[in-house]
Amino acid sequence: MKKIFLISIMCIWTVTIVHAQRQMEYLNRGIYAINEGNGSVFVSWRFMENESADVGFNLYRTSKGKTVKLNKSPLQEGTNFTDVTADTNAVNTYFVKTVIHNREQNTDGSFSLKPHQPIYLSIPLRTPTGYRPNDGSVGDLDGDGQYEIIIHQTGKGKDNSQDGYTDPPIFQAYKLDGTFLWQINLGKNIREGAHYTQFMVYDLDGDGKAEIVMKTADGTIDGLGDVIGDSSKDYRNARGRILDGPEYLTVFDGLTGKALSTVDYIPPRGDIGAWGGKGGNGGNDNYGNRVDRFLACVAYLDGKHPSVVMCRGYYGRSVLAAWDFKDKKLVSRWVFDSHDGQNPFSGQGYHNLFVADVDHDGKDEIVYGSMCVDDNGKGLYTTGLRHGDAVHVSHFDPQNKDQLVWGIHEIENGTKGPGAAMYNARTGKILWHDNENQDVGRGLAADIDPRYPGYEIWGGAGGLKDVHGNVISQKAPRSTNFRIWWDGDLLSELLDGTHIDKWDWNSSTQNRIFDAREYNCVSNNGTKANPVLSADILGDWREEVIYRTEDNKELRIFSTTIPSKYRIYTLMHNPQYRLSVAWQNVGYNQPPYTDFYLGEGMQRPEAPKIKILKPSNVRH
Repeated sequence: MKKIFLISIMCIWTVTIVHAQRQMEYLNRGIYAINEGNGSVFVSWRFMENESADVGFNLYRTSKGKTVKLNKSPLQEGTNFTDVTADTNAVNTYFVKTVIHNREQNTDGSFSLKPHQPIYLSIPLRTPTGYRPNDGSVGDLDGDGQYEIIIHQTGKGKDNSQDGYTDPPIFQAYKLDGTFLWQINLGKNIREGAHYTQFMVYDLDGDGKAEIVMKTADGTIDGLGDVIGDSSKDYRNARGRILDGPEYLTVFDGLTGKALSTVDYIPPRGDIGAWGGKGGNGGNDNYGNRVDRFLACVAYLDGKHPSVVMCRGYYGRSVLAAWDFKDKKLVSRWVFDSHDGQNPFSGQGYHNLFVADVDHDGKDEIVYGSMCVDDNGKGLYTTGLRHGDAVHVSHFDPQNKDQLVWGIHEIENGTKGPGAAMYNARTGKILWHDNENQDVGRGLAADIDPRYPGYEIWGGAGGLKDVHGNVISQKAPRSTNFRIWWDGDLLSELLDGTHIDKWDWNSSTQNRIFDAREYNCVSNNGTKANPVLSADILGDWREEVIYRTEDNKELRIFSTTIPSKYRIYTLMHNPQYRLSVAWQNVGYNQPPYTDFYLGEGMQRPEAPKIKILKPSNVRH
């Protein structure tokens, strides 16, 4: 029995939110064109969340001073088109107009395809000597409705468990056309490594332009060359660790890199040895491992305005500090502190987190691994399942009104329990679990088999399971890294390292459909093998993937060239997905998810309750 039939007879839950609209960034039409190299050009563009399902589109091409309409009648299915009449030896500029009640209306945005342009979008980098580009993020830094890219340039780094000196973390911003905007050097008093510097890129104050938020220290140099604190200070000890000196939190202007507001970081280090212990893994340490484990996210804690949440600790004591950015100043909103190992909320954090409105009140909660913190800064629940490596949250089961959490847990140093578990995101109720007393490093949830309702689940031993934990194949995909929407159907593809694979549910095998290594690209973070970023930043609702080149001198953005008949509003205007992209760089990178069921047999998602901050209605 095919899933599309099963979906048609099951109950599809929807939850109507009557709370305030969330303020979100304006995006233009996002039109993007790719020279497929065979005489055809693939063009795609955004469908907006406030547009009617029956809106039509006319696609135009301007070349050599002549503009032609490419479609005979308004396009009514997917927001993509294959142009087989273009002269790819010339510049071709594409734009679309909407057709409503047989009348055309202009829309913002166009894209000029250069002659013989490769199938990727190239961004040349000013990579410092001895550095290489690592994790990235996106935000509209200048308010024009198009994303810019912020890239973390990494030199010599060290894991928290390792002694040794590191290079200062460096951040740079670029426009999609390669224009360099600024560089921020965090200085010698910020250690380089995957767990130290989590950077958030988001429009925090509603001015239509994104800010950047990071932990800083004495000697940090902003994008204008100004120094934060005392640049003469060097707090590195003989082991290369930084366990003394002031710690700051700074908001930087997105367009210039200028430091706008700097406050003391919450929480301070306190007792260095108090960040492990009961409920954690590995016990306490006094050399600076667990005290310097940081996470971060952005969340709509009041249902309307975004707040930044900076976090410290997850093996034992965990502290989450929420901040609002008002009148160009950081203002403390609340602080959640599990305090010590006797607290049931201690030792439940992961190497990553997730932001979602789990209780349907229009305000976001933070799924902090095996626990959840409510929008008011109070503990909502804890499962007690301990620390883990990967957490995924979405509407995995279209029969369930609530979102679900798929958590992957570590089993080390005498701890016991399930290595993987599915639980209700609203209540924390464990629905099923497996891999008892097994250390499961990674797992994934994605709709990859159309024969079963909902997402498929895997991680550890036990094969591939349906959303209820029933084994549907003894063989699961090799990839437990990222899922990605890439080809023309509603199923997810598997993104791992530099390649994208399609799961063949009949033979239980993975088939390669794309590999960026063919274009001299490599992945980041060793065995974690993640891209610079995976997100819906251009064209229709399918996702792009960004990699660095082998010589570290360039970023390359890849987008699908596969036609699709499906029309889904831009994922970046789904608040949960957009916030997922913001925290994707945190710790062990994880893929973004929507707050609605996106898979085979899905219903048309409701328009999100958002207020778009267009350049004409923002505060300047």
